Amino acid sequence: MSIFRKLKRIPIQYPFAFGIGISTVKTSFSDYLVQTVIEKKEKIDWKRNLAFASFGFFYLGGIQYTLYVPIFGRMFPNAASFAAKKMKDKLKDVRGQFALVSQVFIDQCVHHPLMYFPAFYMTKEFVTSNGNPDFGKALATCKQNMKEDLLALWKIWVPATLLNFAFMPMYMRIPCVAATSAVWTCVLSAMRGGDVIHSDDMAGGVVSGASFQLMKEGIGELFNCEVETDTSSAHICVSAAGPDKVGWVSLVADAVANEGGNITQSKMIRLGNEFIILMHVAVPPEKVRTLISHINSNEDLEPLNIRTSFLTKRQTGKFDKAVSGLRIHCLGKDRPGMLAAVAKKVSEEKLSVENITTEIRMDKSGNRLFSIDCDCTSSKRLSKKELEDLFEDFNVLKEELNFDIVDIRVHID
Repeated sequence: MSIFRKLKRIPIQYPFAFGIGISTVKTSFSDYLVQTVIEKKEKIDWKRNLAFASFGFFYLGGIQYTLYVPIFGRMFPNAASFAAKKMKDKLKDVRGQFALVSQVFIDQCVHHPLMYFPAFYMTKEFVTSNGNPDFGKALATCKQNMKEDLLALWKIWVPATLLNFAFMPMYMRIPCVAATSAVWTCVLSAMRGGDVIHSDDMAGGVVSGASFQLMKEGIGELFNCEVETDTSSAHICVSAAGPDKVGWVSLVADAVANEGGNITQSKMIRLGNEFIILMHVAVPPEKVRTLISHINSNEDLEPLNIRTSFLTKRQTGKFDKAVSGLRIHCLGKDRPGMLAAVAKKVSEEKLSVENITTEIRMDKSGNRLFSIDCDCTSSKRLSKKELEDLFEDFNVLKEELNFDIVDIRVHID
């Protein structure tokens, strides 16, 4: 017997093991492709890859095989014989056609909303939670996003499942599902590799709105400003700059804490021989004057030239509440004008900047890479068409500035 014939008999003799193996390899490879091609990671996150491989092993391989082969085989005893018939015989077999449509309906309208998507969202939560998953939140997000997820799913998988169940022998059902999702993942990666991440990215190898929908978190959780949310405290901005010295951070933090101040947002960085500090401090109103006086008169802190100023919340009616948020990350070879161009584009899109940070990185070849991270908000709930237009505008900017990566994450309240 030739090697080809031996290999051909493997899925027939060991359908369950073959389906699990294909699903595990496919899901692991899909995540590897996303990390290397779309996210352009230099170092693979193997822990995350293992989580997705596990999802492929236990769910896509194990549970889906059990549903598609033994369960559907018992519910629809003529399914295998219908798939083996010639097309002209299929067209005459009304009972077989009814069984085919019934299998697709159960898979797409029962299995996916009640089993697949909850399992995917919980896996996603487990992967991204850094060891502290909130499965209740994951299921709530799943319920919120179900309609859009299913509409995106059905565009691809209703026709694919019809072809699968109509023509494939039972032992090839899971490999067919794996092949379809793997091919689509490759198409997405080829079209969008290193570009803006779109709302219809893949979820566990299945095309859906999941990657976009998983970011539908509260704007307040992501773009939180303590000055506006903590109404019981007084708020001050502390800025300082002076000759670099070991222990500056400790001295400033102790001085603030000793007078009842709480440092929330801060940025401290050494630039050449200068050490720069910028921080927000929340303090009980009755202690604010004492705190300011203490840090301004502290002789140990005198070389830092500390300055303080009061912060107040924006007046109601003077601004519109943010309902959409974008996190924009750009990375490319350093050249003058990169920040100016990105800032101009953000302004043209009528987005309000909440935070921008930039830095210079060095790659393995010694090239200077300029990195921009911009958090911005909009008082307008952006439609899918508006988001697609925005993505396209940033793709044009990516080409103009020769960015290696332009990554946009959208969050909607």
